[in-house]
Amino acid sequence: MIEKIKSDDLDYLFHAVMSLENIEEFYSFFDDICTVAEVSEMSKRLKAAKMLKNGIVYNEISEITGLSTATISRVNRCLKYGSGGYNIVIDRLENAEK
Repeated sequence: MIEKIKSDDLDYLFHAVMSLENIEEFYSFFDDICTVAEVSEMSKRLKAAKMLKNGIVYNEISEITGLSTATISRVNRCLKYGSGGYNIVIDRLENAEK
């Protein structure tokens, strides 16, 4: 999948995100580049991924996040068979909390 989306434009975007230095800069950048709905959807998917890793069932995740079970299923497939992005981020955040 990564090879299908890899491009100079995406590299530029990812470098832009990596250049942000604090949470306020992230809020400013994402406020400019995404709609509220897009940012909300991304945060819900990340929350669903964390909940799936913690053994929460689809219906409960759907009730809490408002995501459809189809979207939760896609997140689960990415957790199990994807590029590992969700796992990298969740593991790092959980290790930072310790």
